Amino acid sequence: MQSGQQDTPRSTPPDPPQDQAGTTLPPRTAFVLNALGIILTFGRHLRDTIRQRAAAPNFATIAAVFGTANVETIAAHLQRGILRVMALQRVLLARGAAGRDIPDAKKPTHNDQPQPAPADAADVPKPQRSRSRTSPSPDWKDNPQLHMPTEEELVRQIRRRSVGRVLAEICLDLAVVPSLCSSDFWYHLFEIMYYTPGKGVVILMQEKHRREQQFIKEQDRTIDSNWDWLRMKPDAIRQVLGFFIGEPPVDPFAPAEATGPP
Repeated sequence: MQSGQQDTPRSTPPDPPQDQAGTTLPPRTAFVLNALGIILTFGRHLRDTIRQRAAAPNFATIAAVFGTANVETIAAHLQRGILRVMALQRVLLARGAAGRDIPDAKKPTHNDQPQPAPADAADVPKPQRSRSRTSPSPDWKDNPQLHMPTEEELVRQIRRRSVGRVLAEICLDLAVVPSLCSSDFWYHLFEIMYYTPGKGVVILMQEKHRREQQFIKEQDRTIDSNWDWLRMKPDAIRQVLGFFIGEPPVDPFAPAEATGPP
């Protein structure tokens, strides 16, 4: 019947774009985007709780990663780090949609496997005479308090830089360091930076060490400084942070849910 012909499913809409062939992101790009999602969640959580944390005991555990206990400075780094994550996500999604994957810095062989993820700056080989070649460029230490870049500015910057370098910058802005990460997440993040151009691991660990020394000098000038952060064990760090990066966020300042009779 005519009405039956009108009821046939010939007008059924096509499958959504994500189910069509050719829309799957390249593997390394998808891997990095997943890590960026975890980092972004942590960065936003830390930004939203930083002022409460500054008044809490053992705030130095977090502050040492930034090289200062100045909350305004830390908040500026967190905001810039969040913008960097979003800018890198935009760049990678655009490249991935065009079929472009993140290039490998080197291909591992049976004699060239990644070394265990370093737990501290002391575990990173110190550069020799070629240090100036691997040191960050002068703009590395731009102060986000003096100039907060827009996401568009960061997108333009990221397009000129390697993913490994940008990841190191993000980690430093958002306090993503080995001691604050779950072991599995740090290992995967280490692999990303190790096998992408930019010497991100070296840059990250050198700057982490420099900031810790800077923080020690700041604490030397502060009466009743808390030095426990230098010797804190993982369980104590988890209590300070609420969770390790790579784990589901837990707000240590959230009010406990009231419990009562059923």
